[in-house]
Amino acid sequence: MNILKDVLSELFSMFIADARLTGAILATVVIAALLINLTRLPDLVGGAVLLVGCIAVLFLSVMREPARRASQRSEG
Repeated sequence: MNILKDVLSELFSMFIADARLTGAILATVVIAALLINLTRLPDLVGGAVLLVGCIAVLFLSVMREPARRASQRSEG
């Protein structure tokens, strides 16, 4: 039971640790879902939006990380 508790704790902390990344990915998924469900565009377009959006969110997160670490060093 402890292993299950540890795994769930790690999963929870993984998603909560970077709330901006989690929120941005969720927003991308919602936008892609709405695009597919509310328009007459093919599903492939929604999939492309999802792919490009998730890659863009990840890229921006990676680019933001060095600045965040530098500000933590200067504070600490």
